[in-house]
Amino acid sequence: MKHIYLVVLFFFVSTLGFSQNAQASADIQGFKLFPNPVTQGKVFIETAENSPKQIFIFDVLGTKVLQTTILGKELNLSGFDKGVYILRVIENNNVATRKLIIK
Repeated sequence: MKHIYLVVLFFFVSTLGFSQNAQASADIQGFKLFPNPVTQGKVFIETAENSPKQIFIFDVLGTKVLQTTILGKELNLSGFDKGVYILRVIENNNVATRKLIIK
């Protein structure tokens, strides 16, 4: 059963990387995500521009579990179950996709 989840996760991550929309160009300059793994319920997302960011979080099955916009650097994830997620950040038509672990 674990193998099936790993295959689905790999497929999903691969699909996210290749299916960026035409408006999005490259990875976000100066992108930092910390702490990862998340242990205190908060994660900080820093970029060189620090403009408003659209945040999308997907579970390992590809279901969108969060869609929000943040103006600062802090994102509260205290309501999330422990597990592996995919974080997608869009800032000024640039996209960054990372694996997010919540412990």
